[in-house]
Amino acid sequence: MGFVDGSVDSHDTQTAMRLEFVPVEEFYFALTLAVKTLDETLDSELVEKARSHLQEKLGQPSTVAPGKQNTFNYVFKVQDYDNSPAPQLILSVSDWQDKLRLSSDYGWMLDQERKPKRTDRFDQRDAFARAARSYLKEQMGLVFNRDEI
Repeated sequence: MGFVDGSVDSHDTQTAMRLEFVPVEEFYFALTLAVKTLDETLDSELVEKARSHLQEKLGQPSTVAPGKQNTFNYVFKVQDYDNSPAPQLILSVSDWQDKLRLSSDYGWMLDQERKPKRTDRFDQRDAFARAARSYLKEQMGLVFNRDEI
């Protein structure tokens, strides 16, 4: 596991995925309206473990929105993973109403009117979600399912 300048690099995973943490100062430049939920786990204990783990590894979340429904959102630019024709790929780890939520714009892109539309990769979202969960578990120790602990 390597954190270099806010990035997490993987050499042992099945994909060549690499995550680059987006700090709060750069969050709006990474924001996309095409980010949609990939997976959620209803487990307040896992939410707290994820929150404390990410805080320890990365510091302040990408967005600061303390509240009862959502208290953290860590956003990453995904490098070295094909999401064509979309020019970038975003992955976020957040909490929502005691759920640990994994979201991404994989398989989506914005059209000319800035409305999300599905791409040819949309049907591969489940495979991307599995790869992302595996990466987060292997590289960051972050688990989305109690059965994997």
